[in-house]
Amino acid sequence: MAFEKLGATPLDYMPCRYGTSKLLFRGPARDPRGRYVAFLGGTETYGKFIRRPFPALVEERCGLPCINLGWPNAGLDVLLHDSAILPAASGAALAVVQVPGAQNLSNRYFTVHPRRNDRFVKPSVLLRAIYPEVDFTEFHFTRHMLGHLADLSPERFAPVRRELQQAWRARMRLLLTRIDAPVLLLWLAPQAAPLRADLPGPGAAPAFVTRAMLEAPGGACVRLVELAYGEAALGGRGMAFSPFEAQAAAELPGPGVHALAADALMPALREALGA
Repeated sequence: MAFEKLGATPLDYMPCRYGTSKLLFRGPARDPRGRYVAFLGGTETYGKFIRRPFPALVEERCGLPCINLGWPNAGLDVLLHDSAILPAASGAALAVVQVPGAQNLSNRYFTVHPRRNDRFVKPSVLLRAIYPEVDFTEFHFTRHMLGHLADLSPERFAPVRRELQQAWRARMRLLLTRIDAPVLLLWLAPQAAPLRADLPGPGAAPAFVTRAMLEAPGGACVRLVELAYGEAALGGRGMAFSPFEAQAAAELPGPGVHALAADALMPALREALGA
């Protein structure tokens, strides 16, 4: 999903910066000292168009400061390489990591932008050889590009999908081993994690991540929390957005899903924190 600033938004995200990071995270800013919970993830963790996203709801319930390190369309590359995310996660009493998709990371077939991981930068020689008829200059976003390649030839797309899944496994394992704190993984998606390796596809979220990929991620993961909220929960009801943002808002879960996510996280969070 891509979100462009086409007009003033009715929601103040109180942007703030941590350390030397080039990213502006969602505020209000929290002091990354003492005992706190860190939330890492993508658009849903950031809470795009949501007045009180699930990290804020968890903060109200658990009594600890919660640092929102969500970033719109974040992939594993930005989570691993941003200067603020890993230090803040490692200093937390607990880190909650929203499961990212496998489409927004650099790999043997293509490169993504280091901070805007949904931005397609360039294909490799290998990908051009597999799809010689494709003009890759037409694509600006990974989802559009991968969807086109999958539709064009499922057979040729199979090794691309396998590469993304293998890269995701390796980088997720690296992320979890670099977080020096207990970790909760949060599966937050319309559907449950699939069993088949070819699902979910480029249009789903988290794209290409399967049940098997979640079972043994390595690192300090103490528990996987799953919330499959269904397609009916998507839409703009209770969300804050401008007319220019209506289409983007329609693809995201509303406030009810964020409340359900906080509900789902609290038992595991209390157990992990010894509360």
